[in-house]
Amino acid sequence: MEHMEGLCVTDCERCPALVESRSRIVNGVGPDDADLLFLGEAPGAKEDEGGEPFVGRSGSVLDDALRDAGLARPDVRITNCVRCRPPENRDPTSEELSNCRGYLARELELVEPELIVTLGKVPSQNLLDRSVAITSESGSVVDVRLGERSHRVLLSVHPAATLYDRSQREGFFETIARAADLSGLADSSNGQASLGDF
Repeated sequence: MEHMEGLCVTDCERCPALVESRSRIVNGVGPDDADLLFLGEAPGAKEDEGGEPFVGRSGSVLDDALRDAGLARPDVRITNCVRCRPPENRDPTSEELSNCRGYLARELELVEPELIVTLGKVPSQNLLDRSVAITSESGSVVDVRLGERSHRVLLSVHPAATLYDRSQREGFFETIARAADLSGLADSSNGQASLGDF
């Protein structure tokens, strides 16, 4: 891909509104061979500032859920459908998602995760290419074809949902524990995380 070195997009100007609103391109972080990959929609203000996905309040919720599952941020890969911050933190448009889709497909191809966890409605709809009722579909596993490959995808609510609606918290934590289990990472972590705990 033009503008992409390894897993990093270095320079892209396909979306004029995003070029205008970003201060940097926010690439994925974590191992380049991670078994577990988390997919968000787009960077927010804090991510744009720090150059890393899922920092700030929703990142803290994700970190807590990972810790409860016996994992840490450096064990997993975290990336977004769109790598530039949309103005006013609006959802990315379908054109912006489509402009960035090749980069995401390339990242997934190179990392080859055992499991992708979509964090929220936008990344779920983007990968599944259909409408998703995320609160009712959260926790379900589907196979998704991207390019030449099929990927196992676990749908999850966005960690921010747990901040606005405390009743979502337990389900979110269970989904992340299930992700650790399905990706095979739960076994490697001193057995702290087991779905039997729930």
